[in-house]
Amino acid sequence: MSTHLTEQAFLSLPLHETLQNGLRSAGFEFCTPIQAQSLPLLLAGQDVAGQAQTGTGKTIAFLLATFQKLLSDEPPKNWDGKQPRAFILAPTRELANQIAKDAVILNKESKLRIVVAYGGKDYEKQKTDIMNGVDILIGTPGRLLDYHKQRVFNLKSVQAVVLDEADRMFDLGFIKDVRYFLRRVPAPEERLGMLFSATLSFKVSELAYEHMNNPVKVQVEPEKISSDRIEESVYYPANDEKIPLLLALIKRLQPLRSIVFVNTKRVADRVWGYLESNGHKAALLSGDVPQKKRERLLQQFQDGEFPFLVATDVAARGLHIPEVSHVFNYDLPQDQEDYVHRIGRTARAGASGVAISFACEDYAFSLPDIEQYIKHKLPIFSAMDETLEKPQPAKRPEKRPSMPQHKKKQGGYNSNKSRPPRR
Repeated sequence: MSTHLTEQAFLSLPLHETLQNGLRSAGFEFCTPIQAQSLPLLLAGQDVAGQAQTGTGKTIAFLLATFQKLLSDEPPKNWDGKQPRAFILAPTRELANQIAKDAVILNKESKLRIVVAYGGKDYEKQKTDIMNGVDILIGTPGRLLDYHKQRVFNLKSVQAVVLDEADRMFDLGFIKDVRYFLRRVPAPEERLGMLFSATLSFKVSELAYEHMNNPVKVQVEPEKISSDRIEESVYYPANDEKIPLLLALIKRLQPLRSIVFVNTKRVADRVWGYLESNGHKAALLSGDVPQKKRERLLQQFQDGEFPFLVATDVAARGLHIPEVSHVFNYDLPQDQEDYVHRIGRTARAGASGVAISFACEDYAFSLPDIEQYIKHKLPIFSAMDETLEKPQPAKRPEKRPSMPQHKKKQGGYNSNKSRPPRR
């Protein structure tokens, strides 16, 4: 734990008593590096732009600052008792959900009203929850933009704003929506501003300085996160050796709980099929899996019903799944930042983990950029040292129902007449 935590105790920080009690009951005693660097600034009212990956404790840092602001300061004079006083934007529903879960832990005695809103489910319920009154509103840009334009809530009383994983907002094309919200909250000097990102690139820094009050940059370098507690390695298999190598490593290592990352849905289906047909129960998570099924699969994986999760990068960020022992990069990611996010699914909260990557014929070109980004070389192992076995034929995943013919003739589900509200 010494590599993960600092000597800065939460008790030494000027936090509200209800927050100290919430931290104590959750077992939090000492700060992580990002918490130790950012919390003193935030608690003093200083805006912060932080560079940190997932799994570093940044969520608790910005939630503590947000709670402290609402518990210590009087609501604005224009507050009607129902509008949000804190506004937290996340790029994905998984991350929004995780932020909300952490907020509930801290809220044990604070009794603030927390609502989370994101696309894919519960449209009317989320809308009603917001209209019933909310102190801290957490959500994804699309769904919140829809509600805001319907005047379900306004941002005139906001005293704390958080933008989490700002780089991902750019990647996913949400930055126009983000700017829409940032132009509608009170002026930077009238509220606390927090921005966190895997990298403080020029475009992220520009966003921070445009919409924040002289933010202080706080940085936790990627190599301090990725290398200390994760045993990394790389193999150079031919394309037709990847499945036999994966199965051989699984047989030898006997991982307790693993995520296998791939780059496309087609490959995800294929890898899942080989795992299942060769005796390894696996869940399959890609972008087209409906939200309710995603949540069920993730819960089953977390509960140990599936030892393996095959996932595209939709699962690489914002998921807090404890006790993931191994991460396999079956396909090397084409974005070096995604490598750090992927392997960060293991070795969370001070634990150790193993990350094994395949630099195959299709994706080996990504490795130099990854190694330059993490600032160290990955130890190389040979596929020839493993006992490769011929796999059983791959099982086919269940197909989702195809679109009825009459719908196709009418222009499909995306025709203007049948288009659902934006979520």
